[in-house]
Amino acid sequence: MRVTLSIPAIMAALLLPAAAASAEQITFVSQGGAYQEAQTKAILDPVAKLLGITIHQDSSPDAWPVLKTQTATGKPIWDVIDTPTKDCIRGGEQGMIEKLDFSRLPNAAEIPAEYKTEYSVPYEFYSSVLAFNTKKYGENGPKSWADFWDVEKFPGTRALRSHPMATLEAALLADGVPADKLYPLDVDRAFKKLEQLKPHVTVWWTSGAQSAQLLADGEIDMEMAWNGRVTAVIKEGAPIGYTFNQGFLQETSLCILKGAPNLDTSYKFLNAAISADIQANFPAYIDYGPGNPAAYKTGKIAPERAAQMPSSPDNAARQILISVGWWSSPAGEEAQKRWASFIQK
Repeated sequence: MRVTLSIPAIMAALLLPAAAASAEQITFVSQGGAYQEAQTKAILDPVAKLLGITIHQDSSPDAWPVLKTQTATGKPIWDVIDTPTKDCIRGGEQGMIEKLDFSRLPNAAEIPAEYKTEYSVPYEFYSSVLAFNTKKYGENGPKSWADFWDVEKFPGTRALRSHPMATLEAALLADGVPADKLYPLDVDRAFKKLEQLKPHVTVWWTSGAQSAQLLADGEIDMEMAWNGRVTAVIKEGAPIGYTFNQGFLQETSLCILKGAPNLDTSYKFLNAAISADIQANFPAYIDYGPGNPAAYKTGKIAPERAAQMPSSPDNAARQILISVGWWSSPAGEEAQKRWASFIQK
């Protein structure tokens, strides 16, 4: 049998593979604002170009309620979420997040096991650090949580985040618990130590913007704050110092929705987004550290810039990695409920 194709038909057949490739897409969800703008330049645009895919974006400062609603329908429209690791874990346990097949994520092999979970891979790191006013204390400000609790040696106004994560850990370090013995947290001991300091805490801040403003205005002499917020205030000329010593290393992770409409492309995206070369772009746009430590070996991050990154090997070694596993456990959930009572007294 002889088949004759017209020229238009031949051209259409030749274009099919290209059309199929260009049709690959995902919907990526992050937290909006300057953070999402930075990751678009550092990660999303380079990955889209590398893979030849289209990345649609959405934003939600708190994706958890939307995640629950979308997956309840059985037909979610989101594919990949940038969210706190705790949400990936509890989402996975509740059947809303895909259990990852790491054979499809070869770049994850470069990432330490403690940074990964069965439902997530680390995307970027930030730290809760001890910041202080250099006009008040000079360059010899507080360098540990024991110093933060020492109101006689370091008199002055203090602020802490109105949330138990990292705050309970700081209290235990101040009470002499070794960093490698923190978990499981001794919650009773932590709250007892917090009760000692509570009369000296001027502000329990509830947002990163508020914590930064407290430092910028000179309203607070020392506080626990996120490193990116601290460095932003320093760049604006505020007399602020900080230390990564006894900082709390925390990660934002990537996870895939259960029933994601573009599952295969989502895996391709995840693998590319956590590659060392792509991750090394982060420090050029924002003061958060790469989720893949191999990024520091690419040569793309200058030593002086690496010194400012929370996840650089030197800085990570001085800090405590927050145990999202513990905070996702029943004990962690109970500690959060207890916090609400503590803060209202």
